[in-house]
Amino acid sequence: MMQQYFGIKAEHPHDLVFYRMGDFYELFYDDAKKAAEILDITLTARGKSGGEPIPMAGVPYHAAENYLGRLVRAGVSVAIAEQIGDPATSKGPVERKVVRVVTPGTLSDEALLQERVDNLLLAVNSRSEHFGIAYLDLASGRFRALEVAGEEALASELQRLNPAETLYIESLYLPVVTGRRGARSQPEWEFDLDSARRALNSQFQSHDLKGFGCDDLGLAIGAAGCLLQYVKDTQRSSLPHIRSISHESRAESVIMDAATRRNLEIDLNLAGGDSNTLLSVLDKGVTAMGSRLLRRWLHRPLTDVAVLRERQQAIADLCHNYHFETVREALKPIGDMERILSRVALRSARPRDLSRLCSSLAALPRLRSELARCEAPLLGQLTQQAGDYPALVDLLQRAIIDNPPVVIRDGGVIAEGYDAELDDLRQISGNAGDYLLDIERREREATGISTLKVGYNRVHGYYIEISRAQSDQAPDAYVRRQTLKNAERFITPELKSFEDKALSSKSRALAREKALYDELLEQLNAELAALQDTAAAVSEIDVLANLAERADQLDLCRPEFCEEQVFEVSAGRHLVVEQVLDEPFIANDTLLNDRRRMLLITGPNMGGKSTYMRQNAVIALLAHIGSFVPATACRLAPLDRIFTRIGSSDDLASGRSTFMVEMTETANILHNATPRSLVLMDEVGRGTSTFDGLSLAWAAAVALARQVRAFTLFATHYFEMTALPEQCPTMANVHLDATEHRDHVVFLHHIQEGPANRSFGLQVARLAGIPAPVLAAARDKLAELESGAPGGPAPAPGASAPSAPFPAQAELFASAEPHPAVTALEALEVDELSPRQALDTLYQLRALLDKG
Repeated sequence: MMQQYFGIKAEHPHDLVFYRMGDFYELFYDDAKKAAEILDITLTARGKSGGEPIPMAGVPYHAAENYLGRLVRAGVSVAIAEQIGDPATSKGPVERKVVRVVTPGTLSDEALLQERVDNLLLAVNSRSEHFGIAYLDLASGRFRALEVAGEEALASELQRLNPAETLYIESLYLPVVTGRRGARSQPEWEFDLDSARRALNSQFQSHDLKGFGCDDLGLAIGAAGCLLQYVKDTQRSSLPHIRSISHESRAESVIMDAATRRNLEIDLNLAGGDSNTLLSVLDKGVTAMGSRLLRRWLHRPLTDVAVLRERQQAIADLCHNYHFETVREALKPIGDMERILSRVALRSARPRDLSRLCSSLAALPRLRSELARCEAPLLGQLTQQAGDYPALVDLLQRAIIDNPPVVIRDGGVIAEGYDAELDDLRQISGNAGDYLLDIERREREATGISTLKVGYNRVHGYYIEISRAQSDQAPDAYVRRQTLKNAERFITPELKSFEDKALSSKSRALAREKALYDELLEQLNAELAALQDTAAAVSEIDVLANLAERADQLDLCRPEFCEEQVFEVSAGRHLVVEQVLDEPFIANDTLLNDRRRMLLITGPNMGGKSTYMRQNAVIALLAHIGSFVPATACRLAPLDRIFTRIGSSDDLASGRSTFMVEMTETANILHNATPRSLVLMDEVGRGTSTFDGLSLAWAAAVALARQVRAFTLFATHYFEMTALPEQCPTMANVHLDATEHRDHVVFLHHIQEGPANRSFGLQVARLAGIPAPVLAAARDKLAELESGAPGGPAPAPGASAPSAPFPAQAELFASAEPHPAVTALEALEVDELSPRQALDTLYQLRALLDKG
């Protein structure tokens, strides 16, 4: 047995092997130690190898899914070795074979998946600084390919997709890939382009990949080929639900880098949880597949205005007369068709999957009827795509009982009346005693033999027994089976037939039921393509109805896309912050256009600068998924990118300080932003000394305003920067105000034109609980600095004061008037001066400089 185990383990050295032994899956050696640690199960020992006990751990067969789920969530892959031989006929160990490899990225079982989160397998191919990416959701069959340039773009896509498992070419040495949980290297030959093309064309039954828009994506095709082969190796079955691959172009979406996704808290908050995120506020989806689609929309906002306007019109149509309510009611009986169909395709669907699929298909006519009242073209297209399946509904209703058991192995799934042979076998198995009594009664009546009785024994099986005195009255059809001292035993064709059926009826009934169940799966697979299209349509209908409900409940407005370069928001709000506040949210306006491309935002800490900036980015993001937005009105030009440089954090793993992270993010913005981008910059330069930080912030702001010309919200505590609009006409000052009442600061959270006049730093420190003596010392130092005492020159109001002593700060924003010495020098006629006059003039110029 251990030789057999070692043979299997040699084929799966990197996987835990679940070795089936009776009612348990057993693990041995290092596999047992690792599983015992992760699963918190008992580590035992059995037998010896080399004089040492063999470590062993096991989990019950019937509860394996629970343990598999925990292992997969820990990033571990499991090879499941089942008994495929017959114990009754096997000599030596029963033959075992790996029937499936469960890996984090190839899950399809309902119990192992998060209901409302995509579970993706991703592959990365690389050459120089270019990367080919392919990803697959095995639970839905969604297969995509794209190519990106640069590590920053790769990191952005990995964060967007957040794959459960990542395959990468073994020559790749990037921590952003190799350091991910569930990452595993694959040999370079598995990424071979020619092999990948053949494998993909074979899978899709196509001549080439031009029809999928992927033919020129060499790196991505190599990654897709590796990924497809990996899935086939782990599933050990055909993959009919993977019908195509599509090119996902970055140009079709509003690009957001990893820092932007993190700062906007789309589906993960800054602490790594999922509460108080944009998705948590928006997602009220009726179906799990609708929730997953909404998450994908939020992570990939579109630039195609025609598509966005179609979605807006559909949402407006659903909002009319609260029509979304009846549509959402019609969606309630529909289950997770997307994942059910993938299990149908993989032949792993369970009875309750088919029962839920039946209920889902039966609900489609009502959904289509509700949508027929809508006029939006998109809803009309989705209604047609949803289809109607009366024949399949009838088939499943006739075939599957109302509340089937979890698994098929014990039978009791196929409904009575669906198959005559199965009904007969079940009747024989369940009513054998009654059937024998019925035969006995009928035979007595037919023969008139009073001593006739029907019996059974293990040796001779079923028989009709007649006393020796009456045995000569037995009909000719009776065949003698056994002679006893006082009786004769006979068999009849009817009893022989019953015997053949009865002795194997239970096993035959179960076998027949499994065969009928497999036939059902085959019939469903014949309609798989249309059913997958239906699931996709229902998902989109759910998202649109969800967004309509949110538009009504959260008082959202329909944004207007325009050709003019403008980003104009009236009474904008932050959806997430608004939900957690006890008091009303203070709405604010925003105006950016060709003449006003940057807002320099000043004001106190806790005044709401960060909230104000993020709410505008969230409004832009929602507009680009086709959603309504939290404002009373919104006009904007289509954006190509959203950037954020917000907050302070270090990257210890990569050896980057807080300031280095800040500068890296700033550099990315300066290199990649365009006039069609929205940029949020918060407290640039705060991670270094005052002079360096102020200089960098000033230079970055000027570059964004003059060279990049992106729509920019630039928050700063460097009050010196409020002079910039005098030099750059496309900049404007705005501030969030606060007032002081009895030594307490009151934040007004309202945007006003012009710069702030003070920072309220000490008051905020007091709110934070800084001890009174420390505050008193700070207040004294502030007074000293503001008075221009020996601590150094007083900073402008609101500016950050460096610690004393410090050198006089060079004037960054010098007056437009030249220095008097320069004026005098320009007026000088040098050739007309005598040596004595030249010397006197030098003394005068030096005096002017000293005086200045």
